[in-house]
Amino acid sequence: MAPGMPHLRSDALDNRDRVLATARALFAERGLAVGVREIARAAGVGPATLYRRFPTKQALVEAAFSLEMADCERIVVEACAVEDPWEGLVSALRELILLTTRNLGFVVSFAPDEETGEAITAQRRALHRMLADLARRAQAAGRLRPDVGVDDLVLLLRAGRGLAAGGPEAGGADARRFAALALDALRAR
Repeated sequence: MAPGMPHLRSDALDNRDRVLATARALFAERGLAVGVREIARAAGVGPATLYRRFPTKQALVEAAFSLEMADCERIVVEACAVEDPWEGLVSALRELILLTTRNLGFVVSFAPDEETGEAITAQRRALHRMLADLARRAQAAGRLRPDVGVDDLVLLLRAGRGLAAGGPEAGGADARRFAALALDALRAR
């Protein structure tokens, strides 16, 4: 249990876990347009039960994507620690594209024009700053095209979400191929 969270009865904890699992699945499949009542119905709980644990849709989105945001942060932090900034950027984009093809809702929440709540917005901004710094370092090393900015990197991630339509079997291979083509386009000549 997370610090500061009240102790929940086992049935309440089961309901919370079921709501989160259902929200994750529906957001991954259809994006953030899924309604809260639909999530409650699919989870087998009433709307009041859902709202008791997640008073706003943003609170539900933040809880649903907490694991993905942690994965995303780990990917970007590890990439920034790579000595060669181009190799770090390659690693970050490849891993982020793979992550986004598995979860349609997550890439929407990572996009800068989405309203996803303060926690995700703050974390998204911090990750964008780290990616921008990594891109500048790769440009200074002469490995990344000078006209590429963080918005271009986010655009690649958003474009990659279309790969999820091919299903999980195609997603991995397609994502790796898409990443290879995109990275080749970003490479300084």
